[in-house]
Parts: sequence; C-alpha cells; structure tokens
Amino acid sequence: MVWLEVETKVAIPKDEVTNLRDKIKKIAKFKKEGKKSDDYFAIQKKGYPKKAFRIRKMKDTYEVTFKKWVKNYWTKQVVVKQEFEFKLKGKEEVNNLLALFKDLNFTEWVKKTKYNETYNYKKDKRLNIEINNVKHLGYFMEIEYLATKSEIKTARNKIIKVLKELEIPNNWIDNTGYTKMLWYKGTKDKHKFID
Repeated sequence: MVWLEVETKVAIPKDEVTNLRDKIKKIAKFKKEGKKSDDYFAIQKKGYPKKAFRIRKMKDTYEVTFKKWVKNYWTKQVVVKQEFEFKLKGKEEVNNLLALFKDLNFTEWVKKTKYNETYNYKKDKRLNIEINNVKHLGYFMEIEYLATKSEIKTARNKIIKVLKELEIPNNWIDNTGYTKMLWYKGTKDKHKFID
C-alpha cells in the first residue's frame, strides 16, 4: 500500500508559541517530545538541488528517507508527499550506502536539527500536530495526516478544520521545505557525518 503524507506547515511567531501550544492541548493529546538531527545529501550543481535524501540517527538504527512531491493534489494550504523510507542497522551499513551515493556524485549538503513536541488530534488519532523549533529558522507547527490516495480529500479537510480550530491566520502558512528555507537563509554551518 502506498501511503501519502498530507500536511501543512505554519510559521509561528515566537511570541505566539505558548498561546498556540495551549490551543493545541485543548484539541489534542500530548504524545512525545524529542530531537531530530538529519543529514541531507544531494547532487549539487548550481542552485537548490532537485533531489535529496536524508539520514536520521534513531536510537538503535539509522533511517533513510526520500520524499517525492505529489503536486497534483496540492492546494494553497495543504501539500502531499509520498515518503520512501528504510532503516539501516548500524554505522557500517550507513558507510556502505554513503560510499555508493558518493560514487553517484551525492555529497553531504545540509544539516537540519529540530526539537519537536508531537500531539495526537483527539477526534482522529491519524492526525498529528507538531510544534517544531528548527535550528536557524525558529518555530513551526506541522499538521500531518498519513493517508491512502482515496483518503487525500478527507485528510485535507481535516487539516483545514484543525487550522480553523486553532485560529491560524492564512499568512502564517508556509509549506516551503526546511532545507529550502535553510538554503535561502544561506546557513553554511560546517558539520560532520552522523556519529
């Protein structure tokens, strides 16, 4: 079965984070919090890379992810992506994969670090709401629903309903990817591969 991420991203002014968190707690139940550090790899030419993948270090494994935009389902408020993901058991497997991709001209491109709080929407457990503090970028809220192709319209409607419940102004919605935001910002942090 093909799963699609139906989601929206909202830039949160720093002075609104506490107020928004309080609103979220009224409609959703706290699930977990944590830190996600992602290393992105791309074939770099001029400008923003067209294709990239990330490696995220988990507790006992590494997670490799590639996302494909499914633009024919996009609206002004909600985007849809197909996510391809697999796990590697240890550093040796990561090094082998990176050797292959290096041979294909992929290089380490950008590092993204975000601290997140995840909440489950009380009316539908498949809908998650996250507050993210992204290093170099600030605070964002993501509302995500994992759906099949036939559920996209339902997922989109639920996300729009949550935006209204949380009283999110339309001008806060910004579905630009974090890596593109970092690229626009010109962040040139030097960093190592995932330890």
